[in-house]
Amino acid sequence: MASSTITSKGQITIPIEVRTELGVSTGDRIEFVLNKVTGRYEVIPATVSIQSLKGILLKRKKPVTIAEMNEAIAERGASAR
Repeated sequence: MASSTITSKGQITIPIEVRTELGVSTGDRIEFVLNKVTGRYEVIPATVSIQSLKGILLKRKKPVTIAEMNEAIAERGASAR
């Protein structure tokens, strides 16, 4: 089992076998997510490329105009008050 020690600054070094398994390296971000079922934190790589997100949203049939955007913003602003 891999383990680390927390420094006085609250930092840890993630062991190489864990970094390899997660597919992370220097400069990558990771997230700590609480699993509400187990009550434990899970370490999740936050290294999704912006390009991998391409195509997840459907294209609108008709482009939105600036006027329509301004109207939607005004409606949301008014309902938030």
